[in-house]
Amino acid sequence: MKRLWSRRAFVAGAAAMVAAPAIRTRAAADALLLRCSIETPPAHTRNAIVRDYLHGIEQSTDGRIKTQLFEGGQLFPDLQVGKALLQGQIEMAIPGTFALTSIVPDADFIQLPVLYGRGIEAVHEVIDGRAGQLLASQIEQRLKSHVIGPWLDLGFFNWYSTKPLNGYDDLRGLKIRNNGGAGQAWRTQFMGAIPNTTPLPAVPLALSQGTFDGLITAFETVSSGQFWESGIRHALEDHQFFGEYVPMVSLAFWEKLSPDLQGFLTELWKSKIAAYRMDMTAAQTRARDVVQSHGITVVVPQPDDVAAKRRAMLAHQSQVAKLSNISPEMVATVSAGLAALD
Repeated sequence: MKRLWSRRAFVAGAAAMVAAPAIRTRAAADALLLRCSIETPPAHTRNAIVRDYLHGIEQSTDGRIKTQLFEGGQLFPDLQVGKALLQGQIEMAIPGTFALTSIVPDADFIQLPVLYGRGIEAVHEVIDGRAGQLLASQIEQRLKSHVIGPWLDLGFFNWYSTKPLNGYDDLRGLKIRNNGGAGQAWRTQFMGAIPNTTPLPAVPLALSQGTFDGLITAFETVSSGQFWESGIRHALEDHQFFGEYVPMVSLAFWEKLSPDLQGFLTELWKSKIAAYRMDMTAAQTRARDVVQSHGITVVVPQPDDVAAKRRAMLAHQSQVAKLSNISPEMVATVSAGLAALD
C-alpha cells in the first residue's frame, strides 16, 4: 500500500511538473498587450520614466500584461497618437497637451495668456484641479481613452534659435517651429515671428536645412536631441508655458482589464508621479547646464518684462481662446484656479 501511494505521489508530481509550463505558456498566450508610443529620443527623461512604469506593470501583474515601448516616433509622432489610440493601433500614449488639440481643443488651455510666464505651482494648481478633471472627461469622450492619473511634467518651454536672441525684439521675422495647437502659433505671431509645425523626429534635419530658424521647446528636448549639432546657438528663457504630458490608455484596452488590474495601473502611477515630476525637474536643470556647455547662450528676460508681455497678451485672451476653440467653461475654470493663488 505504501508502495502504491509513493507511485501515485510520483505520478501526480510528474503531472504537475508537466502542467506548470503549460499553465505558464497559456498565461503568456492570454496576456494583454500594451503598446506605448512616444516620440522623444531614448535619452529623454520621459522615456526613462515610461520604461520604469511599463516595467512595473509587467513585474507586478504576473504576466497578465505584456508591454512594448516604441520610442523616437518609430510608430507615430505625438501629433498622431490620438488617432492611433482611437483606431486601436496602440494602447497607451503620454503626449503633450499640445499634441491633442486637433481632437480635444480644450487641451490648448496651457497656452492661454493668463498662464504665460507663471511658476510651476500655478500650473499644478490648474492641472491637478478642476481644469485637469474637465480635460480628462473630454479625452474619454473624444479620444475614447482613460487618463490614468496626474499629468507628467515636461518643464518650461522657451525660444531656441540658430540666430541671436538677446530679447523679444530679436524674434521678429524668425521662422519658429511649434509643437502644435493654435495657442503657440498665435504667441509666435504676437512676437512678430512666423509659426511652423514639424513633428519632433524631423526637427534636426529641418533645422539643418533651414526650414525654420528656431523652435519652442524645453531644455531637456534640446539636450536629448543634441540640437546644437543642428545649429541651435541661442535661447531666450521666458518660461512661456509649462509643458505637460497626459498619461492615457485606450478605453478598448482599459475595459479589458479586471477591476484589480485597473486599480493597479492607477495606483502604480499615483505612487510614482511625485518622484517622476522631481526627475523631470532635475533633468531640465541638468539639460540647461548641458546645452550651455555646448555653446548655447541663454538669455533670461527680466521678470518685469515677462509680466508686461503677459499683460499685453491678456488683452487678446478671448481671441486666443476663440482661435484655439477653447471653451468658455475651460477658460473660466483655469482663471478660477489661478485666482486662488493671486
